[in-house]
Amino acid sequence: MATAAFEDIADTFAFLDDWEDRYRHVIELGRAMPPLDEALRVPATKVGGCASQVWLLPRIEGAGPEARFDFEGESDAMIVRGLIAILHALYSGLSVAEVGRVDAATELSRLGLDRHLSSQRSNGLRAMVERIRRLAAVAAAG
Repeated sequence: MATAAFEDIADTFAFLDDWEDRYRHVIELGRAMPPLDEALRVPATKVGGCASQVWLLPRIEGAGPEARFDFEGESDAMIVRGLIAILHALYSGLSVAEVGRVDAATELSRLGLDRHLSSQRSNGLRAMVERIRRLAAVAAAG
């Protein structure tokens, strides 16, 4: 269950020949993301378990399980900003109920991220996915 935006990223990754090109693409995705306002980079939005500083701010439209999920994010590391952009493509626009059904590990493995990120980055990516899932679950419970 992937969004069209995530499918576009997966298609681009399939087209790119080597990991260096993919790595550059991840960084470009991060650069294209709008920055999170400095005032929103607070302990409540900070994601623990990441080597870099990461903030995720949910944006939920509606109420209950059918509420639409979106978020803003920021990191002090360009590659991590790119990973946030990829997660945004994976989850943005889904209902909060659908967010919990996304098999993020499987979807992200299609990009080869599981084979090319350091263990610290992989742990941080898992922490971001878990934060997103928790935010959606809280919104679904409403």
